[in-house]
Amino acid sequence: MVSVVITTYKELNTLPKALEVIKKEKIVDEILVVAPDQETENLVKEKYPEVRFFKNEKVVKPAALNLGLSKAKGEIVVLTDGDVIIKEGSINLLVKALEKEESGLACGRPVSLNLKDNLFGYWSHFLTFAAHQMRLKNKIFPASGNLCALKKNLFSLISEETMIDDALITQVVLSKGYQVVYLQEAEVFVKYPKNFKDWIKQKIRATGGYIEKLKIKNEKLKIEVGKMRNLGQEIKEGIGMFFTYPKNLKEFFWTILLYLARIYLWFLIFWQIKIRKRGAKDLWKRVESTK
Repeated sequence: MVSVVITTYKELNTLPKALEVIKKEKIVDEILVVAPDQETENLVKEKYPEVRFFKNEKVVKPAALNLGLSKAKGEIVVLTDGDVIIKEGSINLLVKALEKEESGLACGRPVSLNLKDNLFGYWSHFLTFAAHQMRLKNKIFPASGNLCALKKNLFSLISEETMIDDALITQVVLSKGYQVVYLQEAEVFVKYPKNFKDWIKQKIRATGGYIEKLKIKNEKLKIEVGKMRNLGQEIKEGIGMFFTYPKNLKEFFWTILLYLARIYLWFLIFWQIKIRKRGAKDLWKRVESTK
């Protein structure tokens, strides 16, 4: 049995599109939507009675994932968001990959929906391509939370304080001796920030969690997520792309700005998390330009 868990929050314009695509997948046995807001609950119950809805009273995404996975009936659970569009057939590819005994988690490839002819659109394409290359080259990498599937019996509750639920779920699977599989053909289309304020909001949460020192609930193993992603690693792996990815002078200039922005981001992360001791509840802010 295959369950799909969608975590969402007031994404009333994009959630119906996501649901319509998932409903077409014959391999899917049930769909669960987990959200904290009444608007989403009303939408699901009125227009999608076949979809199971669960209210996330704690609001934060890790709590939604814990709730969704605890309620899912499937032996395989696909995790995705309410503001993305999954390419037809991608879920089937992820589920097939988990037929191998050694595979515990399979993730797809996020593809930017933004136009590449402007600064922030270009940044989104650059960074998604960089993540794509990283997953192709490395045996150990954080699975994308935009679209992944795992064997439910491998899941352990993750900390509700984390900002990097995808990395923690990856670490759970790896800690139990299973492999993480990357399927570039399983594409998921994502809309990225269109201004610097929203870009910082999103990235400080998504990137900042990699300096966390948290434990998986019910696990003795300490999380070493910092080894998956840090400023030094970004610089080292990004040197080649700095010279090869831009196709013209304008894109080269945008790339320089991106590298400066990433350095600024890491210093901001250090200030907010290490010095000011701010956590997920403090740093989570809705990114309007991605909706």
